[in-house]
Order: sequence, then structure tokens, then C-alpha cells
Amino acid sequence: MKLLNRSAVSLKPTALFVEWANRVNPDEAMALEAFRAEGSIYLFDEVEQEEDFEQWLSLQAVQLFENELAAWEEDEGLWPSVRDYSLFVQWFDVEPQLVCFDVSDQPLMRADLEAL
Repeated sequence: MKLLNRSAVSLKPTALFVEWANRVNPDEAMALEAFRAEGSIYLFDEVEQEEDFEQWLSLQAVQLFENELAAWEEDEGLWPSVRDYSLFVQWFDVEPQLVCFDVSDQPLMRADLEAL
């Protein structure tokens, strides 16, 4: 087991995200529970206090929001026109994890998604 020099945030979509996703992509419509079962986890530079996490989240909320939207619908014209922190926290339940452990024996794989 290895302690990572990272903290994490878990994002679980709320009903608002699910309503949007099902509206723009009705052929792949899913229930709220199915969306929440998948969720997303983002690792970031380690923070020691929850206040540091809140600061990080306020700076990264739009980028996280847009990544989640793009995972479901690539056409940005179908995204909400306002994508700010206030809407982000309405569309996602956010759970901070200040400490991360790696319990795998396998090396970490990293892929630059922006280069793909």
C-alpha cells in the first residue's frame, strides 16, 4: 500500500445533470441511480485542510463541469450556456477526499486526454 501525494474529489451527478443528459441523448437515457453508480473521481495536488480543498474546487469547478458535460455530449452548443461554480454544485454532489492510497501492485498509467 502506498500513500499518494494527492487528494481527490468524488463527483456524483444530481437529478439536474441527469435531466439534461437524458434530454440531449435520449437513446442512452439512464436513471439517476445508474448515473450516480458511475460517478467520477479526480485526483489533484495534495491539500491538508478542507478549506484548501474549497479553494481548489472554486478554481477548478468550470473545468470539471465541462469535462463531465463532454463525457456525455461533445456538442458544446447543447451544454448549459452558464457553466459556473454555482451551477456546478447544483448539478453535482461533491465529496472531498483529502488522503489517497494506492493499494495496487500495478504501476499507475497516465494518458494525456487532451493529446488524444
